[in-house]
Amino acid sequence: MKLNVIVDERACVVDVPSHMFRDAEEFFQKMDHDMNHGWQMGPEFIENPDKVQRCQIAANKLLTSLSAANETMATLMAGYILKRLPGVTGVRIDTAGEMLHTELLYEKPLSTPATAPASGAARAQKLGKLEAMEQAGKDVTKVYQVGKSYRFAVRDIKTGEWLESGPMETEQEAYEKRMQAYKHRLDELTG
Repeated sequence: MKLNVIVDERACVVDVPSHMFRDAEEFFQKMDHDMNHGWQMGPEFIENPDKVQRCQIAANKLLTSLSAANETMATLMAGYILKRLPGVTGVRIDTAGEMLHTELLYEKPLSTPATAPASGAARAQKLGKLEAMEQAGKDVTKVYQVGKSYRFAVRDIKTGEWLESGPMETEQEAYEKRMQAYKHRLDELTG
């Protein structure tokens, strides 16, 4: 399974092999045991973190693992999140020291065949204008710099995977293309 990870302006995918969900269960239980005694989540101490808060803690450890290029620990943390919260497709990790602001992302449910468009293609549920604007903002990252070029990423509605744009020479060019992608996603979400 794959977990989409968004950190500031960057998006990546952590691929968790299926055997890890079974092989790492003892490790996951140890994590749960440690969290049963409470956890400092930014300025707040949470005495008994719930499932979402536990996954926010794991996401913080995932961020640390990615920063240290510790692929094994990053994969374990992604596996913990995927196993403990079925249906989660991604995580937007808060980097300002507020673990409780880390957002867990879920795939929007697809319309049923009876409500599918005449073309027969599966499409995401239509949203209201404000909801669609918020979702489009989550589905299209801000422009970020990679070396000397600029890029942005867009979440594929069907697969949930992040697709990175091609490199662009100027930030202005990347911003304009990003706005086009945002507008396109907004149109998809509102119908």
